[in-house]
Amino acid sequence: GLRRYVHLGTGNYNPVTARVYTDLSYFTCREDITEDASEVFNFLTGYSKREGFKKLAVAPVNLRESFIRMLDREIEHARQGKPARMILKMNSLTDVRTMEKLYEASKAGVKVDLIVRGICCLRPGVKGISENVRVISIVGRFLEHSRVFYFANNGKPELYLSSADLMERNLDRRVELMFPIEDPALAESIKTQVLDTALRDNQHARLLH
Repeated sequence: GLRRYVHLGTGNYNPVTARVYTDLSYFTCREDITEDASEVFNFLTGYSKREGFKKLAVAPVNLRESFIRMLDREIEHARQGKPARMILKMNSLTDVRTMEKLYEASKAGVKVDLIVRGICCLRPGVKGISENVRVISIVGRFLEHSRVFYFANNGKPELYLSSADLMERNLDRRVELMFPIEDPALAESIKTQVLDTALRDNQHARLLH
């Protein structure tokens, strides 16, 4: 029979930058994801006006709303006294609405670790506003380019990969994807090897004050 395969990545397919960038990619034949991917191409060609997808979050359709919804979920967990944490890795953080939500999360007691290689317009460590937010930047041998979003979700952690930085242009004016890594072993591997390693870095990491 017919089977669809899809390759999703956090970067582009440029053969030059691929030699010096670090990215993550995911190759799957899961029908729920491949069906969504087909709909994305239909959306690009004008044959689809779908506003929701089974597994993918797609900018400019619903990626912003999906991401904000996950931030709100962590905020609600913290307000209920439940464990709440986020680790968000990206190239740039400039989107005002997202930063306002991260400030709200900090004030609610959510522990937020941001790994932002480039521009970060959020101010961490401000008393009463962002005391629970830590921001580090790492520029190593290769250019850190992957976008990884981890949510503790009250003991039921979720991990997403994305092509989108948290910038207005990416969320509102470009076609970008965010997709879940639902295999527990694979998600844990990414968290351990990519996120936890970055947070332990005491050689290249710079702490934003």
